[in-house]
Amino acid sequence: MAKPKSARRNLDSLTVKHIGKTIRPGDCVLMRPSDSSKPSYVARVERIEADSRGANVRIYVRWYYRPEESIGGRRQFHSLKEVFLSDHFDYQSVDTIEGKCTVHSFKSYTKLDAVGNDDFFCRFEYNSSTGAFNPDRVAVYCKCEMPYNPDDLMVQCEECSDWSVLF
Repeated sequence: MAKPKSARRNLDSLTVKHIGKTIRPGDCVLMRPSDSSKPSYVARVERIEADSRGANVRIYVRWYYRPEESIGGRRQFHSLKEVFLSDHFDYQSVDTIEGKCTVHSFKSYTKLDAVGNDDFFCRFEYNSSTGAFNPDRVAVYCKCEMPYNPDDLMVQCEECSDWSVLF
């Protein structure tokens, strides 16, 4: 006879002992990849669930994709710290959390005085099955007609006000 599933309840927060931090729905976290040679995955915690005894805890996450994980791959204007909010949701063990991180809007990221290892930014939503981006285009600032990459130093001409990447 099959054992009935125990009821699950949502938690407002959870202290993750192995990282010494408290996570809440809405927080972004770094998740351990199955291949240790790859960078940590980035996800947003949507829900924290526990069984009725509170012993079996899992998180429901919405994944961010890195440019190289998207259809079409990394392009010249993608920053090393850029991620795309995807339509891909998944349950994960709390044990796979490596730490907390911050995913900024593009505008707030470009205003940071210093970018830390756990700072990322998102300017696109990504449909993982079709490869479509929302928005499907962004403003260009450079005479090369590429979107702005905050990894590249750009200068503005004082005469014509045109922007250019400094190589």
